[in-house]
Order: sequence, then structure tokens, then C-alpha cells
Amino acid sequence: MLDTILHYLRTTLVVLSGTPVTPLTLFTAMAILLVARIVTSLVGRSLERLLAARDFDKGVRYTTIKITRYTIMLIAVLMALGTIGVNTSALMAGGAVLLVGIGFGLQKLAENFISGLLLLLERPVKKGDFIDVGGVLGTVEDIGLRATHVISREGVTMIVPNASLVTALVVNHSVPTNVRRIWIKLGISYDCDLDHVVRVLEQVAHDEPLVLDEPRFEVRHQNFGDSAMELALLAWIPEARDELIVASKLRFAITRAFKHEKIVIPYPQRDVHVVTRAAQTQAAQAAADSSTPGAPAAPATPAAQAAQAAPAAPAAQAIVR
Repeated sequence: MLDTILHYLRTTLVVLSGTPVTPLTLFTAMAILLVARIVTSLVGRSLERLLAARDFDKGVRYTTIKITRYTIMLIAVLMALGTIGVNTSALMAGGAVLLVGIGFGLQKLAENFISGLLLLLERPVKKGDFIDVGGVLGTVEDIGLRATHVISREGVTMIVPNASLVTALVVNHSVPTNVRRIWIKLGISYDCDLDHVVRVLEQVAHDEPLVLDEPRFEVRHQNFGDSAMELALLAWIPEARDELIVASKLRFAITRAFKHEKIVIPYPQRDVHVVTRAAQTQAAQAAADSSTPGAPAAPATPAAQAAQAAPAAPAAQAIVR
């Protein structure tokens, strides 16, 4: 029975470079790949613990483990191909020629592949960084050889080609630190006590636990607007990804504080002067009479006499809010 099984396992299926390919060599190649997969997993966990114990940065640990796994798997693939009789030297030479031939067709893929290696080696962006890609903010979840996975604030996974992270403008809010400054812009009435408003805003920033005391928060006078004095509260927060949360909390707190202190945020205002049609007609008639030399003055109509006898009415004003 055993001899029969061995006979079938050693049956030649095909000959590659003078080496017979049998079911046994195929099983051996698959076993090499399986063992390599297990080894990469064990080595990855061991490296993670070793580098973490030596206080290496999370990005350094991720890059080191990723490159180590790629290297082990590449060696295992070459060994498996050699087991089944594939001449790896000829394969690599033929692959180089083939890549030149299809380079134009796979140009984008090759560009993303090389960009992925650059991201892992140079580490301008690393796992866990909070970045801005094309106006969308998110956290880097994984850097692959072709694309990088970024988790947006809405929990949506964005698959960004590696070439975009290398060639396009990317804002990394985690470098050199996660600290970020936020702006809360608002307007106050010109009748308000400016010094009192500044004290209220500083107290609001001081009472918010997610606002840092150093660097110190501050209030800036931005401009003299048409309807209000434009101010801005500048505060530093420890995590850039919390910008929207902290800004919302500060706006809620400012609204409550202003109501308590009777500080007015004015509505936009415009003065509109309304001129009636009768006044326009009378002014045009007077201008025409004065432009005719020697012409006798036209007799005043009863309406005109009444208008002259009556005191001048002020122009109507309307405030549009």
C-alpha cells in the first residue's frame, strides 16, 4: 500500500529544466509556503514584542515587521519554485524582460508598488497618523504595496493609491506632534465691553478639559465688521482628530456664557432709505422748471401747496435683519 502511494507521488508529471515535477515536489512546495506563512506570523509577533519592549515608535515597528514578512515570503516563493524545478535565475531574467515589455501597461501599478516601498522606508506617513488626503481627514489603518487604507471620521475606509501619498500634497497632522490649534470665530456688538468679553472667552477655554493650558489660549481681534466686532478664540488641543468635538463644545459653552453675561451677538444690519414716487416726480418737475430760462413759474397745485405748507417729513428708514 505504501509503495503504491509512493509510486504515485513520484510519478513524473512534467520536466522543468531537467528536474521532474511530481506530486511529491508539488506537495513539498506547498508545504514550504505554508511553513513560511506560519514563520512570518511568529516572527512578526516576536518582533512586535521585542521592539515594543525597547520603546520603538509604533510606525517603526509596523514598517520593520512588514518588510520582514515580505522578505521571508519572497525567499519561500523562490525555494518553492526551485523545488519544482523552476530555474529562478532564468525566471528573474525573463521577468525583467517581461516587465520591460509590459511596463507601459502596468505603469500605474509599478508606480504604486514603488511608492509603497518608499512609504515603508522613508515613513512620511505611517500607521496611526491623522492625515488630510484630498480634503478628507482620516487615520492611516494599513500601508500596502499598492494602496493605503485610511479610515475617515465617518468610519468609511478610503483606499488611496500609494502614488498619491508620495506625489500629491498630504497634510500630516501627527507630525511632529498630534497637537493642533483651532479657531473659534464670532462677532459681538459694538456696545459690549470688549475687555469683559475677552475675560469670558478665556474662562470658557480654561474650563474646557480638552484645551491645553500650554501653549496658552488667546483671544484675537480680527476686524471691525459692518455689524459687529469680529473676534477669534485660539486654543490648542492635544489630539488633532478631536478638532470638531472640541470646537463644538467651545461654541456651546460660549453661547451659554454670553447669555449669562448679557453679551450680544448682533444680527447683520443694513440701513435702507426709501424715497416715495411722489417726491421723485416733484423733484423732477422742479428741476425741469429751473432749467427753462425766463419761463414763468407754474402755478402751484393744491397738493404742492399742501406739501410746501407741511413740515418736511424725514426719509423713511428700514432696518433689514
